[in-house]
Amino acid sequence: MFSVDDHLLHLEGEALPRDVDAARARALLAHGARCRAPVSGAVYGTLLNDRHALDALGDAVNAAPYKAPPRAPILYLKPRNTLAGHGARVVVPGAQGVQVGASLGIVIGRTATRVAARDAFDYIAGYTLVADLSVPHESVYRPSVRFRARDNFCVIGPTIVAQHHVADPNNLQIHVDIQGSARFSASTATSARNVAQLLADVTDFMTLAPGDILTLGVPHGSPVAHEGARATISIADWPALAVEFIAQGAAA
Repeated sequence: MFSVDDHLLHLEGEALPRDVDAARARALLAHGARCRAPVSGAVYGTLLNDRHALDALGDAVNAAPYKAPPRAPILYLKPRNTLAGHGARVVVPGAQGVQVGASLGIVIGRTATRVAARDAFDYIAGYTLVADLSVPHESVYRPSVRFRARDNFCVIGPTIVAQHHVADPNNLQIHVDIQGSARFSASTATSARNVAQLLADVTDFMTLAPGDILTLGVPHGSPVAHEGARATISIADWPALAVEFIAQGAAA
């Protein structure tokens, strides 16, 4: 089992995460605390689960290499080297920058195999913010490790919000604020598969373990950050997640 009573965060320098209320979490973060990722399980990203992303493909979805719209969730793994926490410093690998995909992370509370959609919430411990970073690219066919699996390319947290605090995960506002750029806004309401259906469809062919994270998916048109930028990612009124983007060769 993996359980969350309130808001779970893992301060850098502390051996274990701590479970605190929202006010205490904000107070700790207000003093500039950096955090580790609040979980250490596997993190699975989901592609093309935003209706706007599917619409943007248009007729191309029926042509090579796709040949047809997806009939099942398209997943990719964010390996251990990508995991980072609030306040992470991320190296920008080139002039194209880094795409900041803000996603809802579904945190698994107990072993989930062939879960029915109606029972899905019994398997969810809570939710978190995931900054699912990637090198900008057009094709989403066979997700590239080179683009998505660089060091610190999956920033999680700062907290896991217990499920009972989230009345409707399928109608949450998402914002990305990057210095010098207009605010990017999206919503979990545009997901092709909602939280329960995504969990049901994924666990139909694979088991998710306690502490694993399944992302609902990156919104279409996510913004790009360049070296020297700072990004703040937020969902609803949860504690916001901060990421700093640095040049190659700078100390991370």
